[in-house]
Amino acid sequence: MGTILIAGTVVLVLLGFSNHVWWLAAAGVLFLYLQYGRDASSSTSSGGGGSSGSMPATYQAYRKRRDQQAKWERRYRRERPLESRRQDRNK
Repeated sequence: MGTILIAGTVVLVLLGFSNHVWWLAAAGVLFLYLQYGRDASSSTSSGGGGSSGSMPATYQAYRKRRDQQAKWERRYRRERPLESRRQDRNK
């Protein structure tokens, strides 16, 4: 995501040689990325769902994700008892 924003900023800077408004747009994009982009992307990859394989940012994020996964597994076993028994036999 950051690479795309940097490439877009470079394009806006190059366009800015003919129209200086593009330089303002490039500055705005960089500002928004630095203000919101890095924090959002780091929290998403470390604390969000999915198996990204990266270490969580904090122990609390790890616990939250682990507890959520356990909750989903308990719900699956409760709603689908036959499938969960088959899985237990295969292990």
